[in-house]
Amino acid sequence: MTVVKREQMQRVTSIDVAERAGVSQSTVSRALSGSETITEATRRRVEQAAKELGYHVNTRAAGLRRGQTGTIAIVVIGRAGQGAAAINPFYYSLLGSTCAAAAERGYEALVSVQAEESELFGHYVARRQADGMVVIGTATNEPAWDYFREVAAGSPATAFWGSPFDDAMWVRSDNLDGGRLAVERLAKGGARHIVFVGDPNSSQRQYRERYDGYCAGIEALGLDPHEAIVSEGKDRVSQGRAAVRSLVEKDTSFDGLFFACDAMALGALEELERSGISVPDAVGVVGFDGLGSGAFSHPPLTTLEPDFAEAGRLLVDIALASENDETRRRVPVHLVERASVR
Repeated sequence: MTVVKREQMQRVTSIDVAERAGVSQSTVSRALSGSETITEATRRRVEQAAKELGYHVNTRAAGLRRGQTGTIAIVVIGRAGQGAAAINPFYYSLLGSTCAAAAERGYEALVSVQAEESELFGHYVARRQADGMVVIGTATNEPAWDYFREVAAGSPATAFWGSPFDDAMWVRSDNLDGGRLAVERLAKGGARHIVFVGDPNSSQRQYRERYDGYCAGIEALGLDPHEAIVSEGKDRVSQGRAAVRSLVEKDTSFDGLFFACDAMALGALEELERSGISVPDAVGVVGFDGLGSGAFSHPPLTTLEPDFAEAGRLLVDIALASENDETRRRVPVHLVERASVR
């Protein structure tokens, strides 16, 4: 059995490094922090002593002394009464890109999934647990957004994605351009009776923007835009199914469908198949969000996808920005070509 001496178990400190290098403790601190007041020879001697002793700088403690935590808080808002598994996969993609962007800037991410009104918490910056906060998630949880809106009013170091309000620091997709791109792609496949599915008046502000883009695209073709199809359902997938049933039952003429989100489009593909309507031969379908699951639908779903990496960088930049920086930014979108459009 190996016996570990008590001396070996004690934590190595900067004092130990100073003794080994033959310098003062303050010199160790300055040498390991990159101070230009330290000669190169002294820096090498201190670094060698630290290496021999296994000493590592406590960057978190150093940051706290400078008023920084080195951490960014990321809150994902879900629906009350539902677990984390029910959150739209889009937000998990956005969460991943935001964590990656934080790491690029040398920050750790403190992630929290919140939904219940009684358990909401957002005072990470005020309590010096984080230098900034990013809030993303469903706009349908109004109590949660009201809470974080109030928190942000007292802490400008907050960035939002999915907020149902405009008077805050937010990042969004270029929804207007995405709507135009969707219409152009459907028209390129021969569609002339293109319908938008989604509620432009819902708390999802991006739906209105996508509908406006749809209208602009339709008018550019010299056609008249349809009123948006708004359908009921317990979730987006069932709303997509219901929208197709409504169009069929009302004998509406359509050969192109643009859905406000991929989840609705995926439900619609199921209902179109059940109704014997061929995709893409009889009708083209385009979604919005870039969900990976769209690659496995039948047929695979063509979609508008935001630049997730850029979205993450912008959210982190805004959460850590000074008050003079631009605080509302758009993320470019691009068309992901699959098989649901001719």
